[in-house]
Amino acid sequence: MKTHAIYIAMILLSIILLKACNQPKSMDVEVYETSESGNQLSGLTEFPSTENILEITILPQEKFQTIIGFGGSFTEASAYLLNNLSKENRDKIIEAYFGETGARYSLTRTHMNSSDFSLGNYSYAPVAGDMELTNFSIVEDLDDIVPMIKDAIAVSKEGFKIISSPWTAPPWMKDNKDWRGGKLLPEYYDTWALFFSKYLDAYKAEGIDIWGFTVENEPLGNDSNWESMHFTPHEMNDFVKKHLGPKLKADGHSVKLLGFDQNRDEEMKKWVDVMFDDTVAREYFDGTAIHWYASTYDYFPEALQYAHNKAPDKHLIQTEACIDAQVPKWENDAWYWSKEATDWGWDWAPEEHKYLHPKYVPVFRYAGDIIGCLNNWVDGWIDWNMVLDKQGGPNWAKNWCIAPVIVDPVKDEVYFTPLYYTMAHFSRFIRPGAVRIGFENADKDLKVTAAQNPDGSIALVIFNPTEETKGIRVNLNNGSTEFAIRGKAIQTVVIPNDKTNLTSK
Repeated sequence: MKTHAIYIAMILLSIILLKACNQPKSMDVEVYETSESGNQLSGLTEFPSTENILEITILPQEKFQTIIGFGGSFTEASAYLLNNLSKENRDKIIEAYFGETGARYSLTRTHMNSSDFSLGNYSYAPVAGDMELTNFSIVEDLDDIVPMIKDAIAVSKEGFKIISSPWTAPPWMKDNKDWRGGKLLPEYYDTWALFFSKYLDAYKAEGIDIWGFTVENEPLGNDSNWESMHFTPHEMNDFVKKHLGPKLKADGHSVKLLGFDQNRDEEMKKWVDVMFDDTVAREYFDGTAIHWYASTYDYFPEALQYAHNKAPDKHLIQTEACIDAQVPKWENDAWYWSKEATDWGWDWAPEEHKYLHPKYVPVFRYAGDIIGCLNNWVDGWIDWNMVLDKQGGPNWAKNWCIAPVIVDPVKDEVYFTPLYYTMAHFSRFIRPGAVRIGFENADKDLKVTAAQNPDGSIALVIFNPTEETKGIRVNLNNGSTEFAIRGKAIQTVVIPNDKTNLTSK
C-alpha cells in the first residue's frame, strides 16, 4: 500500500508540474502610448481597467518584407526655418528627429533643384545650352539643406538613408521652357542623366551619400501649380534603360532607382506593368515609389499587393505624405485628433473620386496609413517636410501643408504636433533590417502590425480609432501579457529579445 501511495503521489506531482510548464509565462514588455487624452509617446506601467480582453497573437514564424526605414524630408523650407531658430531650438529639433532620445529617423528624402517647398525656383544647372554641365553647382543647397543633413548625420547613431527626387529639369531642357509642366526634350536625355551623376559627386564631396533616386517626382503632373515634368511610363523606361541607368553605372555609382513616385491607385498598376514587364528596364529599377494623396482613408491594399506581386524582389517605398491643403493649428493638439481636416481632393477631385476625400482625423490618417502600408508589403515610409511655419510654408506656390513640427521663427518657438509622436511610434521602434511578422487579431476595429528587429526584439504597433478603452492580451509562443489601450490612441509594445523565444518546456 505504501508503494502504491508513493506511485499515486508521483503521478499527481507530474500532472501538476506538466500543467505548470504549460501555463503561459508572463512577459515583461514596454508599452508606449500617444493618445487624445494627452499621452505623447509616454511609457506606461499602469492601465485603465476594462471588462473585456481582446487577444492578439504574434506569429514570428510568418515572415514578410524587410523594413528599410521610416522618416521625413530635408526641404529648403525646413532647412531655412532651422536657420532662423536659436541654436538651442535647432538642436532640439534635430535631436528629436535623429537622436537616440528622439524618433531615430532612418529613411529620408530631399529634392534635387527646387520644389514647391523652396523659397523660389532654382536649378543646379542654370546656364542654358550647357550640355556638359560645366557650370553645375549645388551652391543653392550649401546654406540650408546640406547643413541640415550634416547636423542630422552628426546626431544619428545608426545613420540614415537619403532618397533624392527631381521635381523638374531646368526649363532650358524642356519643351515648354517653363518650371511647371512640359516634358524633357529627347536631345537632353543624356545631359539630364549626367545631372544625376554630378549631383551624387557634389553631395559626396560634402560628405553626404545618396542611397537612392526617384526618377521623377509625380510624373503625371500637378496641373502646373509648381515645379513638375511629365513622363509616360514608356518614356521613363526609355530614359532609365538607355540613359540614366547606363550613365550611373559607367560613372561607378551604386544607387537605387525607384520608378513612378506618385499616388498608389489604379494608375500605379499601369506603371508597374510597364516598368517590370520590360526585361531591360527591370534590371535598372530597384523598386516603386508611391505617394498617398489619392485618398484620405484608403491605402489601396489591392494595388499595393499587385505592385508587390509584379516585382516581389523589388522595393515598395512610400516617399511622400503630408496633411496637405491645410494651414497648421498652432499648439492645438485636439485639432489633430478631430475629424476636421480636408485635403486637395475636397475641392479638386473629380466627382467620381470625391468619396475618397472626406473630412478626416490627421492622426488617424498617419497611423492607419502606415499600418496599412506595412501590412501590404511597403518596406519604407517617408513623411514630407520635417518643419514648417505657422502658415504651412514657406512655399513659393502658396501650397500650404502641415509638418509634424511647427515653428514660429519670429518668437523662436517650437510645437511638436501629435503627428510627430505618431511617426515616432514606428521610426523609433521598428529599425532598419526588421522583418514584418504575422499576427492574429480578431478585433476589426483595432489596426495592428508587428515586426521583429535585427536584435531579436519585437515591436507591436496597435492603433485604436474608437472611443472605447480596450483590454489587450498579447500572446507570443508560450508567453503572454495583459494591458489596455485607451480610445483614440496608438501604442507600441516592445517585447525584448529575451522574451521572444519563450517556448513550452
